[in-house]
Amino acid sequence: MSTLAPLRLLREPSNASEGNHSNATVGAGGGWCQGLGIPNELFLALGLVSLVENLLVVAAILKNRNLHSPTYYFICCLAVSDMLVSISNLAEMLFMLLLEHGLLVMRPSIVRHMDSVIDTLICSSVVSSLSFLGVIAVDRYITIFYALRYHSIMTLQRAVVTMASVWLASTVSSAVLIAYYRSNTVLLCLIGFFLFMLVLMLVLYIHMFALARHHLHSISSQQKPPTAHRGGSLKGAVTLTILLGVFFICWGPFFFHLILIVTCPTNPFCTCFFSYFNLFLILIICNSVIDPLIYAFRSQELRRTLREVVTCSW
Repeated sequence: MSTLAPLRLLREPSNASEGNHSNATVGAGGGWCQGLGIPNELFLALGLVSLVENLLVVAAILKNRNLHSPTYYFICCLAVSDMLVSISNLAEMLFMLLLEHGLLVMRPSIVRHMDSVIDTLICSSVVSSLSFLGVIAVDRYITIFYALRYHSIMTLQRAVVTMASVWLASTVSSAVLIAYYRSNTVLLCLIGFFLFMLVLMLVLYIHMFALARHHLHSISSQQKPPTAHRGGSLKGAVTLTILLGVFFICWGPFFFHLILIVTCPTNPFCTCFFSYFNLFLILIICNSVIDPLIYAFRSQELRRTLREVVTCSW
């Protein structure tokens, strides 16, 4: 698959020469360093599944007035971000395939311009998707720890400002990334952003789980049903593991790839890791497929609305 221009160069650092790459391949394990061939059909299939899933989430939230709240607006924005990840990747793949097969003839300057537009869209959707994962974590934290004051803290106006700020910051930062993608400083900022989101979600969700466990312990000490306590703690631990596990598995390899580009661009083992770049992109697209299952489809009200949308019960 042809990847966006900056990511195409991120596949292997610009200061890693062909000679270094050849030596790295021989020295670090030969065949293992050949990477993993991923067919275009897999990118296409995952992109279409993600597009349909997230489109259904957006349609359900827009349809049901009971879902017109800051929490579901944030979930809707996450769905839009994930949908844009799929659309932009599909658009770029189709654009490159048409060019490669001669079905689309354009001047090089126009091709570069179109490439930059698609690149900005992809980067913006990726950054906004990460951002809204953090916003949803903060929203859930406020819901649990400031339940009585939630509606005064998270007003509709503040929610709209938050959403607009995320989209604006994502667009601006993506434009900067596209313009200066060769700079290690830009890569470090992107890595720092991912680590910040990881730590933020880790701290907030663990704190929420600890509070839920404390409440269950208080209830069990009064009513003495130990099985309920253990069952509730286990369910909370599983939910926490799924949330943080999916986030780390889907996003971690790509950002670890960026860390290696900054720290060891010519190291043999690092260059072997670079050869699996397409796999890391697949994981990011898989995250767009999994997000609705974690954040949207677990809501009974939203599932009911989804059934109405699918059966056209408007």
